[in-house]
Amino acid sequence: MTVQEVITKRRSIRKFNAGVLTDEQLQILMEAAQLAPSASNMQPYEFVIVKNDKLKAKLVKESGIQPFVTKAAIVFVGIGDPAREKWYKIDIAIAMEHLALQATELNLGSCWIGAFNEEKVKEVLKIPVNKRVIALLPIGFPGQDPPARPRKSFNELYYTDYYKSQ
Repeated sequence: MTVQEVITKRRSIRKFNAGVLTDEQLQILMEAAQLAPSASNMQPYEFVIVKNDKLKAKLVKESGIQPFVTKAAIVFVGIGDPAREKWYKIDIAIAMEHLALQATELNLGSCWIGAFNEEKVKEVLKIPVNKRVIALLPIGFPGQDPPARPRKSFNELYYTDYYKSQ
């Protein structure tokens, strides 16, 4: 698959089929996040990879009751360190999107979760108080193939040289 094909194919998957990732699949995903660019190459992020079903169930409770989380094979929890770099939120977002695109290339599905109770997630996963949980990314075997959602036209998104009001 080309990069363009992966970008075009990626969807938010909210229904997963049962299955366990192979060690090779997990390694490929981890490498994708590891290779993501970051400001000054500080890599001010870490991940908790949640495999345990009981922990995934607790994450459902703390992430706006999104039950598909329990059906994902794993959940990557992206953790930023504000003390290390001021761009940590952007850096973790880039790494998480590398994960989402790599998952797509592996014929896996994913869904960004940004709505969650950060303090409760930190408590559940024993994340230090000085760290920030930026996003959760369930990854697993897609149980759906949703159509592409509408996108704005180029004219609504791009300007040449100067910003132009609509």
